[in-house]
Amino acid sequence: MRYPITPVPKPRMTQRDKWSKRACVVRYWDFKDEVRRLGVELPKYGAWVTFYLPMPKSWSKKKRGEMYLTPHTQKPDLDNLIKALGDAVYDDDSGIWDIRASKWWALSGAITIDVLDLKWQPRIKEITQEDLG
Repeated sequence: MRYPITPVPKPRMTQRDKWSKRACVVRYWDFKDEVRRLGVELPKYGAWVTFYLPMPKSWSKKKRGEMYLTPHTQKPDLDNLIKALGDAVYDDDSGIWDIRASKWWALSGAITIDVLDLKWQPRIKEITQEDLG
């Protein structure tokens, strides 16, 4: 499923953010509201989340052409994007136990969530006392 939402990372918040409205915190709360308004669904396992981050308007046409749909290797960090999405979808996101995620440059912001076919079962060997040393 594709959602036309510009991804926002989860900021590190402090007590001061309750009364001092920093721009990054306001953007995060607006992002959460938009995710909930659109009814974004994130499964607790088997999801492949792709974050499409918009290229800066200051980039030249040439650079935009070169960077279009290439991996996004700058900030924001992928883990902060995942955390923001998980917090927006769930009141308690601790139940998410399997997720694949990537981030790409794009013309406009979006998030896609695909559900992977998990017919396989991971092979987990029993851990013995010898394994633990």
